[in-house]
Amino acid sequence: MPMLERQFGKKLRQLRKDRALTQEQLAEKVNVSYQAISNIERGITGPSFATLAQIAKALKVKPGDLFDF
Repeated sequence: MPMLERQFGKKLRQLRKDRALTQEQLAEKVNVSYQAISNIERGITGPSFATLAQIAKALKVKPGDLFDF
């Protein structure tokens, strides 16, 4: 798995857990499946720009903050 996806996934998991959200809860806020969140967190896939924007909104961070690793 590429390094960027792995680092992004690790950051996403950290931010999600800091907000006491489950993968299912975040997925519901972002309007994707919990499997999609799981795959992103594990670095298997990366989010689309639209999903990235929704993740940032759901976590109440700037999109660039998701890449602060």
